[in-house]
Formats: sequence, structure tokens, C-alpha cells
Amino acid sequence: MLLEGFAVEDFQRDLIGWFEKEQRDLPWRKDNDPYKVWVSEIMLQQTKVDTVIPYFNKFIEQFPTLEALAEADEEEVMKAWEGLGYYSRIRNLHAAVKEVKEQYGGKIPDNPEQFSKLKGVGPYTTGAVLSIAYGIPEPAVDGNVMRVLSRIFLVWDDISKTGTRKLFEAIVRNIISKENPSYFNQALMELGALICVPRNPACLLCPVQAHCRAFHEGVQAELPVKTKKANVKQVAIAVAVLKDEHGKVLIHKRDGTGLLANLWEFPNCEVVHSQENPERQLEKFLKEEYGTTVRIGNSFTALEHVFSHLVWKITVYDGKIIGDVAETEQLKLVDEQEIGLYAFPVSHQRIWKEYKKTDG
Repeated sequence: MLLEGFAVEDFQRDLIGWFEKEQRDLPWRKDNDPYKVWVSEIMLQQTKVDTVIPYFNKFIEQFPTLEALAEADEEEVMKAWEGLGYYSRIRNLHAAVKEVKEQYGGKIPDNPEQFSKLKGVGPYTTGAVLSIAYGIPEPAVDGNVMRVLSRIFLVWDDISKTGTRKLFEAIVRNIISKENPSYFNQALMELGALICVPRNPACLLCPVQAHCRAFHEGVQAELPVKTKKANVKQVAIAVAVLKDEHGKVLIHKRDGTGLLANLWEFPNCEVVHSQENPERQLEKFLKEEYGTTVRIGNSFTALEHVFSHLVWKITVYDGKIIGDVAETEQLKLVDEQEIGLYAFPVSHQRIWKEYKKTDG
């Protein structure tokens, strides 16, 4: 019913014609190398294009081929990703390129079933990489595309629901250009990024305005429909930048699962407000967790680290290590000059910058 009376060929022509003239000059569009397309699509998930460009260029310079990334040390790969966030993306990509090297001789499969089975590859990534790199007419439905299609086809279903995404995938299968699926999918994404934006869409500049049912009914601002998330949980965290008598800094590596897995950080713990002050809680935690005696000093900065489902409200202290530290693979004392060799989450990079200001 949604496609009844819809001029598919005219829509394809208008959309692709606009993209050919207006597409942004982005580094991953220089060629159709499947590896570069794949890296760019993983980077672009939950990250803006302008942020991604310098990371992409640096990453490809460091790991120019799939084989180079597959053979790279995990610490080196994590360091290259440092600052982009959502670190499960790079861990999954690193595991997936190893799979491709071992199972497919280094050639990224052009078969949707095979490609979608790789670690961290979902329907969107499958469609994006295979359509752009191999010209295979697979749907690539992300948030931008759902917003565009909800307006064009006047879809009032909640886009946060899995069934709605499947509806849009079915629509794309029916309207995608078989001759140029690469430009078709990229054009839908580009339209959502530049014209059909969440608030105040630039309808008068839209190349497919004639096909848009929401525009003709004047309801484009009301779409897409998306349920609001529940209140985000807030957690208080105390962090300590600790030095021993030789001026070495104590750092800790997080477990291989959960938030910020396998990243390095300064020792920290969750603060329970009903208990004693944060400094004492931190000292007790370090003694119990690492067998390390410390004297916590003054708080020198406070910051927030925002995830999709919670916010860490971080207070940071300096401090001294009393006695020895039993170093392990997860717990190290490092010279200040060595800090840059380890991959830290953005919040702890900020902590170190603030510490260097106070430390003189």
C-alpha cells in the first residue's frame, strides 16, 4: 500500500541526479575499496562526519590494508581509535578482519549472508558496504534513512522499534536502483544528513520534494515518530592520579567486557553517598582491589562522561602511593612520558590534561 502510486523511477532519477552534483568530498569516496568503505561505515556509526574524517585518514595511513589491520597488535589498534568512543566497534572490526583474512583469504565477501555473519556486522553495515563497494542492491537503513523514508512515505510507526526498521528495509528493496545501488544508498544518507534533517528540514531545497507525502500534508516536522528514552542513570565516580616516590603514575587496564573494555584508566571507584567521604572510599578501594596503600590529596577537576544510558559524574584527586605496588598485566606504574603509548577513554585523556596543568 505504501508504494501505491509512487513513481519509483522518477524518484531514483531525482535522488541520484542530486547526489551526483551535490555529494560531499569525503576521503572514503575516493575509491570503492571495500576495506576503506567498511572502516568508514564503522567509524560513522554514532559519530559525526567532521569528527570521523581526520581519524579515518590517520587510521588508513597506519593500517592501509585489511591485512595490516588484521596483523596489528590490539593495543596499537585501540590507541589508533582513541577518542572516537564506542570502543566495541573497533574490537569487533579488528576481530572481523581477522576472520576475513583467515576464512576468505583477505577478500571481504560480497555475499550478504557471509558478510553479515562477521563480528559486529549488522544489516545496516552489510547493506552499506556491499552496495557501495560491490554494487549489490542491499538496503542500508540507519537513522538518517529512516527519517527520510518516514517523511517520504508518511510512516507513523515508531522508528525505535525493530519492526519499523524492517518495514523500511522492505521499502528500500522495492525502490533501490538496481543499476546504481551505491549512489542510491549514499544519496538517501546524504539527504538525511544535509537536507532532511531532524529539526527544520530544508524542504524547499529537497530534490525529492515532489515525492514527499509528509511535505504535501505539511507534517514533515512531526516525523519520524520516536519514543523518548527513559531517564538516564547518573553515577558518581572518584578517580585518582597517583604517583610513587619515583614520580611514576599508576594506571589500570579495564576488563575485556563491558563499558570501555580493554582501555587503560586511572584507578577509580563508584562513590556511595551514604558512606564516608569519597577520598576515604577511594583509599579503601585501592587497598582492597590492588593491595596498594595510597594517600588521597586534593580534588583538582570534575567532569562528566556521557553514555547513551548513563552519565558518570567524575571527581578527580591527586595522591601519593605509599610503599610498593604489585604490578600485573592490568596494573602498571609508568613514566609520564609513556602515558601517550596507552589507549585511554576520552574522559581519562581530559583528566591527564587537567592534571598536567595543576602539576606544573
